[in-house]
Amino acid sequence: MRVPLSWLREHVDLPADLTADGLEKALVKVGLEVEEMTDAGASVEGPLVVGRVESIEELQGLKKPIRYCLVDVGGEQPQGIICGARNFAEGDLVVVALPGAVLPGGFAIAARKTYGHVSNGMICSARELGVSDEHEGIIVLPPRPDGSDAADPGAEARPVVGLDDVVVEVNVTPDRGYCFSVRGIARELSHSLGGAYRDPVAAVVPIDGDGSDAYRIDVRDSVACDRFTAVAVRGVDPAAPTPQWMKARLAVAGIRSISLPVDITNYLMIETGQPMHAWDLERLTGPLVVRRATAGETLTTLDGVKRALDPQDIVIADDTGVVSLAAVMGGTTTEVSPSTVDVLLEAAHWDPLSVARTIRRHKLPSEAGKRYERGVDPQITAAAAARAAALLAEHGGGTVDPRVTDVYAVVPPAPITMAVTRPSELAGIDYSTERVVEVLTMIGASVEVDSAGASSKAVVTPPSWRPDLTDPADLVEEVLRLDGYDRIPSVLPIAPPGAGLSVTQRRRRTIGRALADAGFTETLCYPFVGAGTLDALRIPAGDPRRDMVLLRNPLSDEEPGMRTTLLPPLLGALRRNLGRGLRDLALYELGTVFLPGGPVRVAPTAGVDGPPPEAELRAAEALLPHQPWHVAAVITGDADPAGWWGAGRPADWADAVDAARVAAEAAGVTLTVRAAAGPDAVAPWHPGRCAALLVGDTVVGHAGELHPAVCADLDLPRRTVAMEFDLDAVPIPEVSTAPRLSGFPTALLDVALVVDAATPAGDVEAALTEGAGALLESVRLFDVYEGAQLGEGRKSLAYKLTFRAADRTLTGEEALAARDVAVAVAAGRFGATLRGA
Repeated sequence: MRVPLSWLREHVDLPADLTADGLEKALVKVGLEVEEMTDAGASVEGPLVVGRVESIEELQGLKKPIRYCLVDVGGEQPQGIICGARNFAEGDLVVVALPGAVLPGGFAIAARKTYGHVSNGMICSARELGVSDEHEGIIVLPPRPDGSDAADPGAEARPVVGLDDVVVEVNVTPDRGYCFSVRGIARELSHSLGGAYRDPVAAVVPIDGDGSDAYRIDVRDSVACDRFTAVAVRGVDPAAPTPQWMKARLAVAGIRSISLPVDITNYLMIETGQPMHAWDLERLTGPLVVRRATAGETLTTLDGVKRALDPQDIVIADDTGVVSLAAVMGGTTTEVSPSTVDVLLEAAHWDPLSVARTIRRHKLPSEAGKRYERGVDPQITAAAAARAAALLAEHGGGTVDPRVTDVYAVVPPAPITMAVTRPSELAGIDYSTERVVEVLTMIGASVEVDSAGASSKAVVTPPSWRPDLTDPADLVEEVLRLDGYDRIPSVLPIAPPGAGLSVTQRRRRTIGRALADAGFTETLCYPFVGAGTLDALRIPAGDPRRDMVLLRNPLSDEEPGMRTTLLPPLLGALRRNLGRGLRDLALYELGTVFLPGGPVRVAPTAGVDGPPPEAELRAAEALLPHQPWHVAAVITGDADPAGWWGAGRPADWADAVDAARVAAEAAGVTLTVRAAAGPDAVAPWHPGRCAALLVGDTVVGHAGELHPAVCADLDLPRRTVAMEFDLDAVPIPEVSTAPRLSGFPTALLDVALVVDAATPAGDVEAALTEGAGALLESVRLFDVYEGAQLGEGRKSLAYKLTFRAADRTLTGEEALAARDVAVAVAAGRFGATLRGA
């Protein structure tokens, strides 16, 4: 919202010495963000004066009309100036930039010879001075209302054309729609600086109607339109120009001049915040009907686009069909044209939600829609229409019809009850009852204080121009804002003593450090996923990971659900890094997944005035999905880089299993790994290179190589590997005790067992550990061999067994006996035989 300081001064008493910096601080004080402050006078440098055209000589023999003008600029002799404009005559007052001036855009003015004459300056148009986009002709200064000249020749021209002003641009937040007007900003400045405020609406002389309608209006949807006011002005001069001062103010606001009736409606929209529409009465057929659109209806709007209307659109129609997309943009069939003499002025109040949906549905933002969707004052439509009619009659020569149409179904604002002490409780400083009432009255609300009971309560009825005030919290904000945010001290709260990190928090941090130490890089991915990604991962229908929590308003329509596995976003991060030139990558993430626990239900809506009741909190928490923590890792490229030391090693499924073991070891548990081939394989892993991760007898996750089709669909390198397991399914171990270290020597024995090729090495290791008993300190697999001499379907597993006693030196017989028992257990359980026996 751009507005000149001079316009604000018409409605609020501001200090005469108010600077641009002071104006900005005053606006910021009441919560209005200032985007930019512009000194309009600085846009034109050097001499800019008023001149009177004394004579005009039409130059002949040229390809285009050119005039040589003698212009009195206040000196001893008139100055000769070449000009191609045709909209001025001898005796007119114009704006002249003399040699030495620099116009916007760095256009320097100098005396120069052209068309056989010396031109000592330039007669300026509005666009050349930057005061508007008007460039069809130069600026001709009209006389004052008393008939006297606007200025004397040679006088400074900046004040005459509005270049002596300061322009402020305010960023209006959605809840402060009333500040999309001079009326609203001036009101806020009066609160900030204490100057007297003059409401432009209160100064309007109403039209004393005779009880009949200016035009028949049939409002069939009073929810969509609860007030519709119409006034007619007849006999308007179609050629009547818009006053220069009005054009200049519209230009500052970023609105181009179109015609006098349209300019007046736009001018009042900026001044009062009430959007208006001007109709050509001669082009209307039958009554105007406010209704919802019907299927199949179309409308060509003023921007020349033919639009298919939606049944939820609010429209205005006459006997010929739809003639306006209400509150957003009018239609071409009834617009004011250069031949319009009878004008119907409309000022209405529309449902903000319906307007906002229409704007987004048709992708048709407008200045009117921007105000309607934020809420305008429904009580000023009659005043705005009367003011527009008076301006049109004054500048267009028309006659105001004494009849007024005013369809009224406005529901008054609902009173809000607030504890008088509530602002003090939230801000932490004391606000007296008198101060609370004073501030709320200042914004235009009516306040009644009820002192009965234990605490005083204020019953507040918001003003009609503040539809954003609906809760006690809104009133508290107004008290804090207008009393001054600077009065609220910045006090850091004292952190209460705590117990430190929880066990689960410490475990997650330990896992993260362990994976980082192992060469992995942590990622933090968005938790959103779509069905397309799950399809690419080959997750079958009926898989629990397909049952997602869906968002009502997702950031992307392609990812409307919350993740049920960490892999989709993590693989997306891997693909993005590969696209940026990286080749050897190891990424991990610790995060929550979201598992719905039942049918979708709507959470209870809690107010904002204090914490919700305990029952509502429990009901809301019951609707939350289950959110277990998972850990996942993905690896691609070389696990061991190549160099002068030798060839590198590409990552394979064993690296994914190792990553899971690193995470599990940091969590304080030992994973059991077994093949998950065939029907036990889980997408998105390769069915022959997938391992199930177990804690005890519970499968907590999987690791291995991704399916080739998954890699192809996701643009990942072949043989990319990944692991993921449910961290919440891993039990938190008991507090471990420090091991007792023995100073006695160890006995090292190797054993090679021949077993079936399908027998897991980990199961054989567990059997050896069980059979060896307490003397076994450690067991390690150091060789796996398969060959023809062992027989088909057989393999040899070689283990190094370390024996030690805590209280003595073991004899060779004790160590051999323990080894033999361990081999016997493995033989009984898996049919293992000693190699070479």
